[in-house]
Order: sequence, then structure tokens, then C-alpha cells
Amino acid sequence: MTEYLITFNDEWVPHHTAEEIREKGTAARAVVEEMRAAGVLIFSNGGLDRSTAVCSVEAVDGKPVFTDGPYVETKEHLGGFAAVDVPDDEAARYWAGRLATALDWPQEVHRFRGPGEPARGGAGDK
Repeated sequence: MTEYLITFNDEWVPHHTAEEIREKGTAARAVVEEMRAAGVLIFSNGGLDRSTAVCSVEAVDGKPVFTDGPYVETKEHLGGFAAVDVPDDEAARYWAGRLATALDWPQEVHRFRGPGEPARGGAGDK
């Protein structure tokens, strides 16, 4: 099995009324329960936005410097996520599609590399 992270950025979510958010939450929780029943859910949390940021930290002269709230230069921030353990990319895409459909906003899928596994030519490669 391979671990994947399914995420969405808070900026991808259009404005919703309180009732619409409750409906989206109900729909998303149903998909999360399906994941749990299928035995693929590792962990999930969809309640993240600017107000939940505790702090940012960066190294300055080799020491951590903490700042309250989100990192000021960031244009996007995580809105929610689900970590799943599924056999392959196709299964991860299936669950991301279920969430995208339930919530009606985009999702992004990331594959975690296993311990010692090299990068696959992504943006972080040197």
C-alpha cells in the first residue's frame, strides 16, 4: 500500500453561506466515513483556514524565529486534507474525486515517498 495526501487550499473554496458549509461538511463526512469503512483512511481534517494558524517558523542565523499566524508571504494555505493508504494512484484519484464531487471544489493528490525512496523528478529536485 502507498500513502497519499489529498488536499485543498482554502483559496479554492468559493464563498458559501453557513447552511451551504454545513451541507458540504455533511457530504464530506460521508466520504470520510466511506474511506474509514474501506480501511484506507489514515487521518483527515477539513477545518483549517487562516484563523487556525498558530504560528509560522523560519530559520534565521541557524535559530528558529516564530511569528504569530500564517507566513505573511504565503498566497495559499491549506484548507483541509485526508491522508489515505491505498494500493495505487488510481485508488488515490478515486477518493480525491469523491471528495471533489462531494465538496464541489478542487482537490490535489500527493504521493508520499517511502523511506529512502528518491524523488521522481518533481519540483523539489535539484
